[in-house]
Amino acid sequence: MRPAQRRLAFAAVGTAAALALVDIPATAVPNAGPSTSDTTASLSQLAEGYLQQRANMLTTSAPALGFAAAHMRTTRAMAAQVQEDLTALAAKGERYEKVDGGYTKAQVDVSVDDSTVDGSNATLQLTEHTRLYLPFTQQEVEDGAPEYEELSLPHTVKFTKAGDGSWLLAADKADTGGGPTPTTQVSDVDVEPETTDGGATADEDEGSKGEGSSITPPRESDTDTGAGAVKPAATAAYSYNKMIAYADKYWDHHNSAYRTYGGNDCTNFLSQIMLAGGWKPAGGSIIQRTSNKYWFYGPTNIWTSYTWGGAENWYWFAIKHSKRTKSLRNVYDLLASDVLQADWNRNNVVDHSMFVTKKYRGVPYLTYHTSDTHNKSVKKIISDHPHTWWYAHRT
Repeated sequence: MRPAQRRLAFAAVGTAAALALVDIPATAVPNAGPSTSDTTASLSQLAEGYLQQRANMLTTSAPALGFAAAHMRTTRAMAAQVQEDLTALAAKGERYEKVDGGYTKAQVDVSVDDSTVDGSNATLQLTEHTRLYLPFTQQEVEDGAPEYEELSLPHTVKFTKAGDGSWLLAADKADTGGGPTPTTQVSDVDVEPETTDGGATADEDEGSKGEGSSITPPRESDTDTGAGAVKPAATAAYSYNKMIAYADKYWDHHNSAYRTYGGNDCTNFLSQIMLAGGWKPAGGSIIQRTSNKYWFYGPTNIWTSYTWGGAENWYWFAIKHSKRTKSLRNVYDLLASDVLQADWNRNNVVDHSMFVTKKYRGVPYLTYHTSDTHNKSVKKIISDHPHTWWYAHRT
């Protein structure tokens, strides 16, 4: 589970409170020895205020850019980067608002995993936990709408002391892995994420998949008014509720019973979800690992099939060799417990896998690892990658 956290600020409308915490005077940070708890706590507060301000820029009540930037204590070099990022995040928030209503408020917590204080320099290894609230009423949430989108993101944050002894933010590097850009980070639209998953070239020459599923939204008259059509909780073979429960439980951390796959853990996570819901291993011999006809997890990578951790390999096992999934014509046909995969650059190689944890009023909400994200709408993801080929699976 998450490490112990402190809750800082709540919403964009509470911006002044968040910014006040960014402007901590020198006396608030003691000059004690390296990695003292007081120093770490104060630096954590600075980092949390900075990350809260970034998240606030995504909301429909974002603060004015000049006001936000002026209250963030940074080095001169970092100030230019902060201004650029805040501008880009505000634009991203406006795009998301046009796509599906955006976010009404943001709430950021941080947990510190490690800290080093060495004289006038300090470094925190921390994890950002952010909730971005969606524009649904409490009644709609009770009817099945997601209340918020969540993300969990590791950061390395560096500080340096100013001449007056106060700490200034000097650098922030988010560990975004190889998947889509996390919501609170910035990138140009349609940037191709790096991909390093557990797959490789299989024994079979599988051929072409075609251009995938349509992204044309349904007419409003065709969408449901509530949570949408729901698959049965279980079939003779599968429990869809168990799949969803597993994804909801492990979206922001890793089940210690499994290895992780470095910079792209998305399909490893998806395979765990499917196993939890009743998919049975196929094969298990070391000589079968390079074939898309088999799907199994072993004690080491060399005893685990390409199809377990590789998005491209999983596609062919699921849809062709095992027929455990079938193609959907449109991404908006996805239901809770279905799967969406992405070919970012249209090169006929699947790069990323996501799982549907909710559907509300015709919109699927996706959960995935790398970077760890829970209940992000398909509309926002498509707006980030409008030229991607998408492959929607009914499980």
